[in-house]
Formats: sequence, C-alpha cells, structure tokens
Amino acid sequence: MPLRGTGHGKLVGDEAPYFESLAELDQWASLPHEKLTAVLEYQARPQFSELLNQRGKLLVCHDYKGGYTESPSGLCYTFNFWPLCDTFVYFSHHRVTVPPSGWINAAHRQGVKMLGTIIFEGSGEADCLKLIVGCPQAGAGPTLRTDSIPVSRHYASVLAELARQRGFDGYLLNVECPLRGGPEQARALAEWILLLRSELVTKVGPHAQAIWYDSVVFNGQLRWQDRLNSLNLPFFLSSDAFFTNYTWPPSFPALTAQYFMSLDPVLISDDGKGSSISSVKSLQSIFTGVDVWGRGSHGGGGFGSYKAMTHIDPQSLGLSVALFGQAWTWESEQDKPGWNWDQWWEYERKLWIGPADPQEVVPVPDAPRRPGEPECPHDAFEPVASFFVHATPPDPAQLVFYTSFSPGVGRSWFVEGVNVLQTEDGWTDVDKQSSLGNLVWPRPSVMWESNDCPEPLPSASSMLDMSDAWNGGNTLKVSISYAGSTADEALFRCIWLPVQSLNVTSLVSYDVNIVYKTVACEGSDLDLGLFVKPLMAGGGDLPELNVGTSTQSDLENGWTRQVLSFSLSPGTANASVAVGLIIGFIAENPSQALDFSVSLGQLTVYPSPPTARVSRGTPGILWAKFQSTKPLTSPSTGLSGLLAWDIASFFPHLTSRVISSPEDPNPAWILDDTNERFPSFLYFNIYVNLHPLSGSVTEATAAIFIGTTGLDGRANRFYVDPAMLPKNVMDGRGLRFYVQGVSNKGDVLPWEMCAHVDCMFELGGR
Repeated sequence: MPLRGTGHGKLVGDEAPYFESLAELDQWASLPHEKLTAVLEYQARPQFSELLNQRGKLLVCHDYKGGYTESPSGLCYTFNFWPLCDTFVYFSHHRVTVPPSGWINAAHRQGVKMLGTIIFEGSGEADCLKLIVGCPQAGAGPTLRTDSIPVSRHYASVLAELARQRGFDGYLLNVECPLRGGPEQARALAEWILLLRSELVTKVGPHAQAIWYDSVVFNGQLRWQDRLNSLNLPFFLSSDAFFTNYTWPPSFPALTAQYFMSLDPVLISDDGKGSSISSVKSLQSIFTGVDVWGRGSHGGGGFGSYKAMTHIDPQSLGLSVALFGQAWTWESEQDKPGWNWDQWWEYERKLWIGPADPQEVVPVPDAPRRPGEPECPHDAFEPVASFFVHATPPDPAQLVFYTSFSPGVGRSWFVEGVNVLQTEDGWTDVDKQSSLGNLVWPRPSVMWESNDCPEPLPSASSMLDMSDAWNGGNTLKVSISYAGSTADEALFRCIWLPVQSLNVTSLVSYDVNIVYKTVACEGSDLDLGLFVKPLMAGGGDLPELNVGTSTQSDLENGWTRQVLSFSLSPGTANASVAVGLIIGFIAENPSQALDFSVSLGQLTVYPSPPTARVSRGTPGILWAKFQSTKPLTSPSTGLSGLLAWDIASFFPHLTSRVISSPEDPNPAWILDDTNERFPSFLYFNIYVNLHPLSGSVTEATAAIFIGTTGLDGRANRFYVDPAMLPKNVMDGRGLRFYVQGVSNKGDVLPWEMCAHVDCMFELGGR
C-alpha cells in the first residue's frame, strides 16, 4: 500500500504469511480465523472459442528472493502480464507458502488462479510423512498400527481451510525429498492428494487446483523425469495438473504428448456420474517446465527461453508451459551500476512482449549444450506473449472491471487528480495493480474512423506516466503524431483508439465510465467520444451492439469524464467488445504535422444501475474507531494502533405514498436486488489532522494523507504505524483520523459520506 514514511513495522502486512513447519500450521489451525473479506473471489474468464480451449496454457511460478519482498516504501518487482497467464504460483522455500493478499487480488481481478506452495526438501522427510498420517491430538491413546501407511484427512482439511480463509485457489505440491516408506508411502501420498483435492473443491470451489511437481516417483525415490511417464503417472492421475522439471532435452515434450495419448481414456476422464474426484486430464494439464534462470533448461533461460517454448509448442502440440523464476529480469540486473526501475521495466517488457522498437534485434546468448547433444537451430527471438492466447478479464457483470492503469508501483499518490503523497523511493502495492489496457499498451492500434481514408495512419505510442494520475500513482499516456496532409478532407480527421477488450453477455446493459486528460499542440483542437465496438472472436459475423450516446462532464485539475451505456442486440448470446475513444482532431493548417496526447486515468465497466423507480442506497462510512496499542500518555514516543470502521448504504428520504386499496398492485417501494445493491470498495484512503493545543481541528480537506488499505486482505481496518505519521501532528491535544472510501467503480466518497474518529492525548502524562 502507498504509505507515508519509511521503515514500517510488520503489522501493516499480512498475518502469518507463511509456515515453516506443519507444527506451525497446526498452531494456526487451533485458533479461529475469519475469512479475509477484502480478498476478491475468483471469477473465471469467459471462454467463447473452443479453439482457444485446445491451446496450451501458461503457469507462472514466482520464485523471487524467498518471496514476501514487496515494500510499501520502495519500487519492487511486480508481474503485469496476467492476460497471458492461466495460473500463478507464489513460490518460496517455507514449508507452506501463502500468497500475499495483494497478489491474490491482482490475479483474481484478471481471472487468473493463484496457488500457494507446499514444499518438502532437505530435512523435510519427517514432515512429509506427517502430512500423510496426520497429527494425533494431545492426550490421545495409542495409534492404530497396520502393515501399511495410514492416510489421514487432517492436513488436507487444514490446508484447504487455509486456502479458503486467505482466498487463494490451491497448491503446488513440491516433494523434493525421498519417501523412505518406498512404494507404500508413495501410494499413500497419492491418495492424500485426492483427499486434498476433495477438500479444496468443498471449501474453495470447483476451480481449485492441486498441481504435482515432477520429483519423487512411484517407488518413493527422488528422480526428476523431465516429462510425464509411467514412473510419475500415479501422481499426475491424483492431481489436477503436472509440472515437469525443466532439464529436458528437445525430444521430451513430443514424447510426453505421445505418452499421454497412449493412456487408457478411462484414467484421464471422469466417470460421468459425478462420483469420481479425479479431474479430466488433457495435454493442457501438463505444464512443461522452463527455467528463466537457465540451470539446464533448453535455450539457456533468459532471452533464450523461447527456444524451450518452441519445442513445447502450446499453439499446435497443445502442451502447457510452466515458466519458473520470471523475476530473473529484476534479480539478475538489480546490482548493476545505475540500474533503476525504468531500466527494469524496459527489460521486462522485452522478455514478455518484445522491444519497444519492433526493428530492434534482441541478442540471444548461445546456450550450453549437454555432452553429445546435437545442435538445435532456432529462429530469432520471440517474446513470451507470442506463444499464448491473450485472455480478457472476467465478465463485468460478474466482477466490475476497474483499472487505473497501474503496474502496482508508483512514486506519488493521487486522489481525484490531487497529489496527496510524494515519496523519495516510491511505493509498491500489488493490490492496486490493474489492467494496463490490453488494446492500447504496449502498442496502440489506432485506425481511421472512416474506412475510405487513403492516408497513412498517425503513429501512436503509450507509456506509464508517474508524474500525474486521477486515482492512484500513474496515468497511461498515449502520444499520437500526425504527419499532416494537403487533402481537402484533412482539416478534420477522426481515429479510433481501442483501449480494453472485454467479453460480455446478453440480457445485461453495461455502463462504461472513463476519465482522461488531453494535451493538444498549438493551432489544433481535439474532440473525444467514448465508444464501444464489437470484436471478431473465433470467426463468424461481428456481433451487433446497442451503444448509447456518451455524456461528458468536466472534473477538477483538467480531467474529463465520459459515460455511456451499451448492450448486445437481442439474439446475441455473448460477444467480445473493445472499449475505446473516437478522437477527432482539427488543425488550423492541416498540411503541418501535429502532436497530441491523451492521458488515461481510469476506466470502469459495470452493469447499468436499475431504473429510476428502484430505491437505491448511497455508499458511505457509518463510523470509525481507533484503538491504540499503548497508553496515550506519551505520544512523543510514537502512536500506533488499529483503525476500524463500518460501511453502510444510506437511502434517500422516503416520500409519503398513499395506498388507496389493499388490491393496489404497486408496492410502496422497489429495492435493488442486484449484486451491486450494497456498497463495495476498492480501498480506503486514510488521513490525519492535528487537534491544536488551542482552537478547533481544521476541515477534512486540510488533512494529511498517511496511506491506503490493501496490504493485509482484511476489510475495514488499517494499522497505524508510527513511521507514517508526520512529526508535527504529535504536537497538539490529539489526532483526528479520517477514512475515505473509493468504491469498486472508482468513485471517491465525498467528505460528508466519510467518517472520522478523534484520538485525544492524556496531556497530564506528557
């Protein structure tokens, strides 16, 4: 979260972010824990094309410096290519790795499953056996002994409950220590995986996953196979998917596919009766490992990783890819002289989507070959994005689409165009991460609004601009250059700038809300209009849309808002659409070149509100409370504590209505019964004001911003750390904290709908 100050304590973050042993996990399970209600539920992406369902998927396994490195007072690594990704694994070498709540939200916002990790390595053999046989309760009598290894549901239930409570979607199972019980223990472990999957489906949902990493084999030996074969097949059948080791030779992906196709269909399909816990398997269920660090991976990792993906061939062969250690772009470069975030961003986008200049040749180092391995020629560098389908976020009817075009980092924090926080070293908050506009970043695709224009298109580029924002830490600045023309029609030109693709369904009316700022060169004028157009998806005719007229309003600090409604025409079941801007530009001298820019601050898409007859509440904050962690007799030593509040829906005054007859078919009122009937918030901005020694506290508009919620996954609370409080606020009789909500549609609550609480010092103790 963006926080004022530096050196914040651990209490601002997630509680118990990981567990070093199963004993620690049991200790956690012995206490009650409420579900984290500020973590978004997973919503699947719409799938309209059967062809897309047959292509391989991408799993990203995030192994970066042991995990949990994000800082609210520094620029850190963030992942921004969610549209390419189906599943994301937050990985570390703790026994049980729990994904941070911000990472879960970032993934779910884009329809990506987020998994934790269960790992046994080194001295983990005892805990691995304990995972299977369970943990007897204190005071229990002797355990039943038989010739085989018993299988207990205990840890399957506890781990599934942990996933439910924290809001993530399952686990990567990484058993990299031998099973001393041999085949008996291996069989028991495979049975335990089925129990885990059953518990996950019950407690998390049918989308939950347990993915097996290629490690131990059927006889309990630790023998990485680098492919699917008969030695590790039992673990694949018990799991939802399989993650192969990454030291395979070029022939192994094809061998894996061939072996899979030879399996008895009964083994890889359900029984059709719903009585089997086994999931349906396909080639997509096999994620072939690629290590971006190299370490024996074909192609040598780094910018040679595409060579490995060429053999996996997710587009034709249909195998999936597990990309391990993708933060190599940061970790391998960060110690070089002069290195900074901007250099990393360029390096990162080069790996994933190619260089900013399409003509740039990306050098690919020669990869070491194993002894006796023949040369394997490859074409020029291909970015990761070229191998996978670019997916759209969940349907806005299921999860409101919101973006401030944030990569999850920034140097400032803005609230409705006003800079309320300027930092020295920046901030990182993955919870604030959102789509960068998949049709406008990294390369805008402008086109003439009129199809009969013969002139060359204007050139367009887009970049993150951290010097300005509407809500958040940056805008997406689109710069457009037009060469000029002497044609008669050149006085006024009109282009279409698509920004974001979405999948929508019939029988739903959607509202689109965009906030932007423009800069035009001298002698020119711009006219922008929000619009929605159909996209071709999977062949066939373009769907028909009903698009209303946009309404425009001027906002503070040079920003503009436009809103419109649209829906699919009757008879269209679902469709892909593009939300964007029609930009008209007029030049006094059309023969001269002109440049202009559009800074995109915010875009939201959501179901249109009910008709005017429906009585709807207005969101607000009902009350706020501050509980200090220590007595307030000595505020000079630093104030800390928990700020909590409650949200409510406030209805307008009910006008009297006379019901003349018991048979009147019209109800006294009609209430909103949609999913949006009760307020939902993205985050809350927190401010503080000083109670001076004499006089009254100043107005809320003069309060000092100290941070936002979002780092601990808990709704309606904020831990006040001493490091975030300005020094001068401790010089009065007390403090007043303000809580300002930002709705899930990006609307900042007016101050009269916000809450505050006073914290008064005991001056006699100073």
